[in-house]
Formats: sequence, structure tokens, C-alpha cells
Amino acid sequence: MRICLALFMMLLSLPSWAVDSYRYLHVTIDTPWSIFVFLIPFVFGPLVLMIILYWRHALKRQQTESERKSHQVNENSPGPQPPPDPPPESPPDPS
Repeated sequence: MRICLALFMMLLSLPSWAVDSYRYLHVTIDTPWSIFVFLIPFVFGPLVLMIILYWRHALKRQQTESERKSHQVNENSPGPQPPPDPPPESPPDPS
């Protein structure tokens, strides 16, 4: 039923009505500014998010590389050394 009604309405529409469509859209001198203000979050939002995520990932990568280097240094250095033996006790002096 709705499809038939839509087709009927499309057949009744006249192409000449499209000429006057700008009057109903209220296009003024402020329209480009409104479009700019509306689109700016959609353009700069992902850009800012991309910068933040790139920076965060770079910091993580730098941190893991420094951890990896410090781990390699620890592997090449000798392990914990046992404490030195205490000096031998000398017998008490008989004098």
C-alpha cells in the first residue's frame, strides 16, 4: 500500500518544482559558515584522535625498546655475586 502511494506521489511531482527548491532550503550567506562549523568536528575529531593514538603508540614502543635493551644488558652481565667469605679468625694471642 505504501509503495503504491509513494509511486503515485512521484508521478504527480513536477520537475519544475525543483527549480524553486532553494527557496525552501533557506540558503543564505551564512550557509557556508554553518556547513563549516558542522563539518569541523567530523574532520578534526578523527585527526586529533589519530595524533593522540600515534603519540601513545610511539611512547609505548620507545618504552618497550628501552626495556628490551636493559634486559639484554642484564643478560650479558654476570648474575648476582655471592658475598665474599669472611676473613679467617686468628687464634687468640697467648701473651
